[in-house]
Amino acid sequence: MKFTLGWLKEHLETDASVDDIVLALTRVGLEVERLEHPGAALAAFRVARVLSATRHPQADKLQVLSVDAGDGPMQVVCGAPNARAGLVGVFGPPGAFVPGSGFELKVAEIRGVTSNGMMCSAKELELGEDHDGIIELPGDAPIGTPYPDYAGLTDPVIDVSVTPNKQDCMGVRGIARDLAAAGMGRLRPPAPVSLSVSGAGPVIATEDPDGCPAFYGQIVRGVTNGPAPEWLQRRLKAIGQKPISALVDITNYVMFDLGRPLHVYDMAKLDGGLVARQARNGESVVALNGKSYALAPGMTVIADATKVHDIAGIMGGEETGVSEATTNVLIECAYFDPETIARTGQKLMLTSDARTRFERGVDPAFLDEGLAIAAALVVELCGGTASEVTRAGTPPVTTRAIAYDPARAEALGGLAIAPERQRAILESLGFSVSTDWQVTPPSWRRDVESSPDLVEEVIRIEGIDKVPPVPLPRAPGVARPTATPDQKLERRVRRAAAARGLNEAITWSFLPEAHAAVFRGTGNFAWTLANPISEDLKVMRPALLPGLLSAAARNLKRGASSVRLFELGRRYLNDGERMTLGAVLAGNKAPRNWQSGKAQAFDAFDAKAEALALLAEAGVPTDSLQVFAGAGDAWHPGQSGTLRLGPKTVLAAFGMLHPLTLKAFDLDGAVAAVELYLDAIPAKRAGGGFMRPAYTPPPLHAVTRDFAFLVPGDLAADALVRAIRGADKKAIAAARLFDRFERDGQKSLAIEVTLQPIDNSFTDGELKAIGERVVAAAAKLGATLRG
Repeated sequence: MKFTLGWLKEHLETDASVDDIVLALTRVGLEVERLEHPGAALAAFRVARVLSATRHPQADKLQVLSVDAGDGPMQVVCGAPNARAGLVGVFGPPGAFVPGSGFELKVAEIRGVTSNGMMCSAKELELGEDHDGIIELPGDAPIGTPYPDYAGLTDPVIDVSVTPNKQDCMGVRGIARDLAAAGMGRLRPPAPVSLSVSGAGPVIATEDPDGCPAFYGQIVRGVTNGPAPEWLQRRLKAIGQKPISALVDITNYVMFDLGRPLHVYDMAKLDGGLVARQARNGESVVALNGKSYALAPGMTVIADATKVHDIAGIMGGEETGVSEATTNVLIECAYFDPETIARTGQKLMLTSDARTRFERGVDPAFLDEGLAIAAALVVELCGGTASEVTRAGTPPVTTRAIAYDPARAEALGGLAIAPERQRAILESLGFSVSTDWQVTPPSWRRDVESSPDLVEEVIRIEGIDKVPPVPLPRAPGVARPTATPDQKLERRVRRAAAARGLNEAITWSFLPEAHAAVFRGTGNFAWTLANPISEDLKVMRPALLPGLLSAAARNLKRGASSVRLFELGRRYLNDGERMTLGAVLAGNKAPRNWQSGKAQAFDAFDAKAEALALLAEAGVPTDSLQVFAGAGDAWHPGQSGTLRLGPKTVLAAFGMLHPLTLKAFDLDGAVAAVELYLDAIPAKRAGGGFMRPAYTPPPLHAVTRDFAFLVPGDLAADALVRAIRGADKKAIAAARLFDRFERDGQKSLAIEVTLQPIDNSFTDGELKAIGERVVAAAAKLGATLRG
């Protein structure tokens, strides 16, 4: 929201400097993003008169001018076609910097003739786009006056960031009201409106009471539409608005001045009356920006008897726009539902100053007065006669009293403020306060709904910088740990992943539908936003891998040879949020070298190693885990699996990703991945303590025995190892696979079994009995001892 200091003073009676006002604005919550002094860059340029103009002796298109800028005649070479004796324009002396051209003026020779500066065009001074000739000022402009002083460019421009809840500050008057409440001056009373009306008003109606509860209109007949007066153009230019015509500029001025958007129609281009209704299938409109927009049911529009002429509250139509030939205009002043405006603008991807105000909520009680102000300006600047006002519908003006206790300012805001001071603040902001502290918000503050909102208003005006810093209470002695078991688990796993060489990434919790669909094959996602800020941020992630794969693709495309990423975050499923660790291994595991030759890629066993190491750090008994083949449609069917505690408790998925998954993320080559489901890890038993048991080395040497079995082709080695480990839990300390080969349709697995004696060394008989139990356990799986 931009405005000038002079514009602000039309509403605020103050002697405060611009610096004081800037500080006060930020203090009350209207953060100043920029303070501009538009005339500072043109301070060296002066009003000058051309005394004479003669043809350049060496160039047909150049003239030699004698210019008086208050210091006597100076010679200037000029190529502008409108340069002539008697013309009053803007002169730049040597040393002045020309902002539009980007150079500093110097005394120079042009085709053998000395030039002491230049006469400037509007484009060279960044005052417009005209570059066909030099600026022409009125003949009575004071010669030698600095051009910024003459042109009124000394008025500072303030640009503030208005938060969405402060809809009342989308106009200069609302900002002035806040400053007056903050003690920066006195809010001037609104200027009285004098408008004589005659004749019937326009035919208007609203058939969409939800989208357009109130639709007011007034005709001004016999207008003459031309350029707006200089004061109005100057104000609009100062805030970056391009003057168009008096009628259009009036509506823009009222919008920025009072926060009330309006629209004007050329009556000659309308077919019958106007109606606010919902759009119908197949309808479209060419807006004032020249673009055509396809409309859909649910969008509020303004139409006549034949077609749509306005995307209600956002942008008018090109076909009924006013022009120099316009003689009769219809001024529209309506209240549009903020949510409807927001949804329509997002669907059409169309923004405008009007939409910014309507979707925040304009004052529903300011229709009659806003329409009268606009009509009076039209009559004053363009002539004509105003008609009666036609009103359709009822604006949603509601009054609600909020019970307020002044003590809450200290309880919630931390600042003790006298009750009478609080009353004064609220009343200066437009609130009504009864003797028993029933507070009624003004019609322009739809955001104030409860007592805490009133505390916010009081504190921000009094000054949040006055809130004393108070330390939080702390119990004496050593601080007790506050981390929950889940937080401790997350810390351990995060540190373990980083220690293993993985780089932590933080990705969006929202995904494009196409990426989410890869990891949820049906496409029926648990959480899909109905109103996303972007189609790429529409679905809450059902897995962590999509974000990591996108990050890996970006890194590989930027030249990274090896990518090792992990993220600790939440998946969003039907039954809630699930804490998960995801990891992606892409690119080269090891670079090429003289020993191994070409670079080595990651494989499924690298992913399995990461999963087991991280689960072990999380306190999972990895020796008890079972490996099940296949991790899901997104994974490679022959090179992936899951780690489980029992057949139902899945703790991790690991392996290589499916080629179609990689294609969806624009990845080349093989990619290994891991997902650890931390929420599935069984909680530690209560009373188990935090200390590990003391390490006690075994008193006797361990004994190893090797067994080789012929097994069925579909038997997993993991199943055989677990069966052997369970054959004698007291004597068998470990079992591991150390050899595997296949021949003639038979598969052989060799297992090394470690036996640990406790009190006495094993006898031959004991070793034979243990071996028999091992063979018997393997036989239950169809394995036979190889001879």
